[in-house]
Amino acid sequence: MTGKARQTGRRADALSKERIVEAAIAILDAEGEGALTFRTLAARLATGAGALYWHVADRGELMTAAVDHVLATALAGVGDAADPRSAIRAVALAVFDAVDAHPWAGGQLTREPWRPGALRLFEGIGAALLALGVPERARFDAWSALVNYIVGAAGQNAANAVSARSRPTGADRSAFLGGVAERWARLDPAEYPFVRDLAARMRDHDDREQFLAGIDIIVAGIEPLARPQRSPGDEVTHGNRIWQ
Repeated sequence: MTGKARQTGRRADALSKERIVEAAIAILDAEGEGALTFRTLAARLATGAGALYWHVADRGELMTAAVDHVLATALAGVGDAADPRSAIRAVALAVFDAVDAHPWAGGQLTREPWRPGALRLFEGIGAALLALGVPERARFDAWSALVNYIVGAAGQNAANAVSARSRPTGADRSAFLGGVAERWARLDPAEYPFVRDLAARMRDHDDREQFLAGIDIIVAGIEPLARPQRSPGDEVTHGNRIWQ
């Protein structure tokens, strides 16, 4: 058997890191984080596992690259907003939706905060805070509150989605939330009055709308920190953005 014959079934075109990462994301989306190994990835790409190491050092680097790709792709699609508050909502929702589509990424969004995807998130929030006129003394705290909420809430939503996969067939989100609501409704009103009153909202709430409501609450707390000398006609520029 010739060397050429032994290569039957392998990809003829050259591998690239981009193709490897895209294949990894497809495996992660379809089967979850536990299914991603260099063996399964090599099989998907019709190549040898050794060939992958020319582009990716190990599984940790591959996961980081996959998360970075998901974040960068989501945030690249965020256009200029009419005002800073809308910009914050747009950035936050892009991250939330990206993690909702790729739950495996939820716990690793800022694992390496120097990567391009994480930096896009940080800069997007920071640009809007500058445009709001948040003073330097309060800027880090305001930025941290928003980023931590976005990453934490998106990650928790992803964890809930992953957990749902392990539930018995038929136990979908509505059924699960309905069960929680029923348990809460039966709580002693003297001991748990607040949680008991939330039962009805828990059953039918929309995760995406609730996430945005949280963003609005945080921004409402940040806005009073803005410089008082700004007037409605002032323009604030950051990068290519101009906000009134």
